Amino acid sequence: MDLVKLREERAKWLSWKNIKPYQDAIKAIPEFEDITINITDTIEIDIASLSQEDAQKIYDCAYMMRPWRKGPFGINDIFIDAEWKSYMKYNLLEPHFDLTDKIVGDIGCNNGYYLFRMMKQNPKKLIGFDPSAIYYSQFMFIDKFVKSDIVYELLGVEHVEFYEHKFDVLFCLGVLYHRSDPVAMLKSLYKGLNKGGELILDTFMIDGEDEVCLTPKDRYSKIPNIYFIPTVNALKNWCHRAGFDEVEVLAIKKTDLTEQRKTSWVNTQSLEDFIDPDDDTKTVEGYPAPKRVYIKAKRVLK
Repeated sequence: MDLVKLREERAKWLSWKNIKPYQDAIKAIPEFEDITINITDTIEIDIASLSQEDAQKIYDCAYMMRPWRKGPFGINDIFIDAEWKSYMKYNLLEPHFDLTDKIVGDIGCNNGYYLFRMMKQNPKKLIGFDPSAIYYSQFMFIDKFVKSDIVYELLGVEHVEFYEHKFDVLFCLGVLYHRSDPVAMLKSLYKGLNKGGELILDTFMIDGEDEVCLTPKDRYSKIPNIYFIPTVNALKNWCHRAGFDEVEVLAIKKTDLTEQRKTSWVNTQSLEDFIDPDDDTKTVEGYPAPKRVYIKAKRVLK
């Protein structure tokens, strides 16, 4: 696979008529010299002596790129209150990985929130994959201030196994259920890992001990591209079929309105619109309400 050619083709996405205004607005923001970055649950950016005019430019640029799915981010007095309180997932997972001096990839990285959080562990290299010009623009906006060494690729999970190098740790959060062939996706991730490498993954799940999965007829939580929602045992089987030697369940957690909700930075529907208003254990389609399983899968033997 010619990734160089693919990168050249996808760089043209940034000139699309719906994306170019974002790119122009980012470029119009001045370069600031005195910036302090504080990485906590919020990616906090403090710009010294920020004028009201420049603050308005920053706010307008951020607001035009709605919806912000992952976050939060803070830029002086501007608080980007994203749909997901992404720190809840990151803080849940952080005790289970060590990224020091590791080559790390985040598949489906969105605007890079998790990548910015990972910087505190001093990895050797951070690479994000997401074929979305909107999320890439949001990343560019934040990174204009952070000035990180993160590499953001407009590539998808299917390109990981063909990447120029392999990874010590791969994150793949909230992607598997979007793929019509989950085992093929897991194989691609497996092939992208170094020997001894780890995959941190989460996906929707259903309860039960059987090795089965739910296959929504049309939509799940109003989402059209949800294909398979496995039991934990079915997910483990998928991982083993993909080549992984060890699979550890890290946590199981129901998605609730504390973690995912509509804010002024989200101009679309959110979780409260996806759940049956009369029964919060079901989606509007009548399926079990969203619950996620978090796993660590290891490539040990070969």
